[in-house]
Amino acid sequence: MPHQPVAPAKRNFARSLRREMTEAEDKLWHELRDRRLDRIKFRRQVPVGKYVADFACLESLLIIEIDGSQHADSETDQARRTELEARGFRVLRFWNDDVLKDMDSVCTTIIAYVRDVSLQPWR
Repeated sequence: MPHQPVAPAKRNFARSLRREMTEAEDKLWHELRDRRLDRIKFRRQVPVGKYVADFACLESLLIIEIDGSQHADSETDQARRTELEARGFRVLRFWNDDVLKDMDSVCTTIIAYVRDVSLQPWR
């Protein structure tokens, strides 16, 4: 994905999200940062178009979103997914509870999706 300029307001918003991560985002970032997960490079709170992705592996064009229950069947999330997919990304979503209670499965799933770009997210 070629680098695209990010508006200053969007960049500042992403920075504020980095400072105010949810408990689940913070816990997952601890696993992803500094290539800790299977030597895979991740970035957090990454501006992509008009959205800010929770986590992104740009090498495999994979975005990881961590959602609370307010996101169940969300039309906004579907529009977001559609735009991110139009930009070439796959969007992998986990519930907060998945991250907080079963980190091993979350990490195993992330590794599988990074290593096999043919895999498509289930939700």
